[in-house]
Amino acid sequence: MKKETLFAVVSLLFVACNTHSPSAGNKEDIDQYHDKQAENMVLRGHYLVIVGGCNDCHSPKKLTPQGPVVDSERLLSGHPATVPLPSLHVDALTPGHWMLMGPDLTAYAGPWGISYAANLTPDSSTGIGVWTEDVFVKAIRTGKHLGVDNGRSILPPMPWEEIAQWKDNDLRAVYRYLRSLPPIRNQVPAPVSPQDAAKYTKVISTSSEAMPGPAHRIASNLNRLTGSHQKM
Repeated sequence: MKKETLFAVVSLLFVACNTHSPSAGNKEDIDQYHDKQAENMVLRGHYLVIVGGCNDCHSPKKLTPQGPVVDSERLLSGHPATVPLPSLHVDALTPGHWMLMGPDLTAYAGPWGISYAANLTPDSSTGIGVWTEDVFVKAIRTGKHLGVDNGRSILPPMPWEEIAQWKDNDLRAVYRYLRSLPPIRNQVPAPVSPQDAAKYTKVISTSSEAMPGPAHRIASNLNRLTGSHQKM
């Protein structure tokens, strides 16, 4: 029994002495170790972004014979600010009716109004370039834009409630992957409430004719919107 115990202790010591942790006195080994850890975090973040379906909403698409595919040149850059949206029937803003999405799946309409997929690239003025890692994690944990307690809510279809269940290391890995992307300048429009949307346009038909002007313009029925929804 004593021999078995001694063998187990020696085995544990052997494993401990042969881990990948660098020796305390070798700066080159330490730097390489941390570089490898950082690289692994980015790779982990890339994997989570893929399996989490982040590209489904946050990346513009190209229409192909097989359907819409992610535009790799605009990866995770959010709803294209300069692209006009088709006309939208007011029913999409009314509870109990169909909720709609834009042609490249980066703009959405429902009882909350209109929401646009955010630019997740590290552009300092239009993306998350000024976001710290802690701000990113808090935004996901709280469902608040920029993690501000009294800020606006992160809107559908962003499934932040589910992603908020991820471990801190996973959220931090996603952040580090996003920071590794090339910055893309693209000022995504601010979300629009049903009442505010009604102020931007007149009543029009449900035709598929593209609407000129700012992307937040929608087709709406003023009478049906008045007093029907709470402001975001």
